[in-house]
Parts: sequence; C-alpha cells; structure tokens
Amino acid sequence: MPADYYTTNAGDTWDLIAWNVYGVEDYLGQLLLANPAYADVQRFDAGVEILCPDFAIAVSNNLPPWKS
Repeated sequence: MPADYYTTNAGDTWDLIAWNVYGVEDYLGQLLLANPAYADVQRFDAGVEILCPDFAIAVSNNLPPWKS
C-alpha cells in the first residue's frame, strides 16, 4: 500500500491533518491506525512526520446535479 507523509505544523490536530491530506475529516481514524505512536496526541508540535496511507476514498453516486 503506497503512502505519503505529512509534516505537521504547530497546533495541527488529527481532523485538520485528515482535511489537509484527504479533503475530509472522516479519515482521521485511518490516520490514527497508521500512526499508533501518536494516538494520544491531541495537538501536534511542528515537524512531526505523519504516515498517510493511500487508500480508495469512497465517492457517493448520489451527488446533486451541480456536483456531478
């Protein structure tokens, strides 16, 4: 499974990292699973390397007309 790394900025949180990497906060669980050493961190210091797994992101088929 290919993966990338995200280098944190001071004050980053898991949901913000998920938003920056995947475009939605929903994938913070996958980030936590990929980085168990940091699971208890709520706010990161600058310069922490976070492993960001590459996985298929679900896309809804029920999009409104302006999003299709």
